[in-house]
Amino acid sequence: MSEEAAVHELRLVVTADDYDAALRFYRDVLGLTERAAFASEDGRVTILEAGRATLELTDPNHAAFIDEVEVGRRVAGHVRVAFQVDDSTATTAKLAAAGAEVIAEPTRTPWNSLNSRLEAPGALQLTLFTELDG
Repeated sequence: MSEEAAVHELRLVVTADDYDAALRFYRDVLGLTERAAFASEDGRVTILEAGRATLELTDPNHAAFIDEVEVGRRVAGHVRVAFQVDDSTATTAKLAAAGAEVIAEPTRTPWNSLNSRLEAPGALQLTLFTELDG
């Protein structure tokens, strides 16, 4: 395998029925920086920076375990978006005030992070996580 990465960016593309509400939520409330925006006669797209991207693959059993730890039951579909934030408690409250549905309040996980779960615009289930010391 060559030392140069074959993939340079992970871009998660979400089709949101209420584009304006989703843009306000992710850009203005969550604080993702707008990199670019484009429009055509038929629609609009905005590319938002979300920090460093990773692709987390899990098998169904471990996905169920994560749901059990974070929520107490199996709730996620096959795609869930996780954002590392400085304060998952405060960010959860901020996103809930902006219309996200809190599925589970922040919970300390066995992997030593504070994780919450929300249902957000664009029909995305979000995990917000803050890495804890010690």
